[in-house]
Amino acid sequence: MINLEIVLAGARIQFMLTKNDINNLTNLARIDLTEEEKDKLQKDLESILGYISELQKAPNVTEGHRSESYYLKNVTRSDDNPNEPGGNTEKILEEAPKRRDNLFVVKKILDN
Repeated sequence: MINLEIVLAGARIQFMLTKNDINNLTNLARIDLTEEEKDKLQKDLESILGYISELQKAPNVTEGHRSESYYLKNVTRSDDNPNEPGGNTEKILEEAPKRRDNLFVVKKILDN
């Protein structure tokens, strides 16, 4: 059993994960678990919820105290010399075993 405290929207919420909670969860999910599987699920959920409660202790970045390291930046370069559409079409089509106009001709694999 775990006693967990989570802060949501400034309100502190405390709860405990019990066997009854696990039974209700498995009933809602419509899964049939053995007692050993339920025990493992309870331990796994306690671990996950414990991790979430630790994340609640992380410093909050407010609007006035932003650090650039918290935000993603676009690091891709601009394309100064882009290819023109269709510029390599003829080269590509020359490599095809069969072609018709600007299309590859391939063997039919699907029926209508």
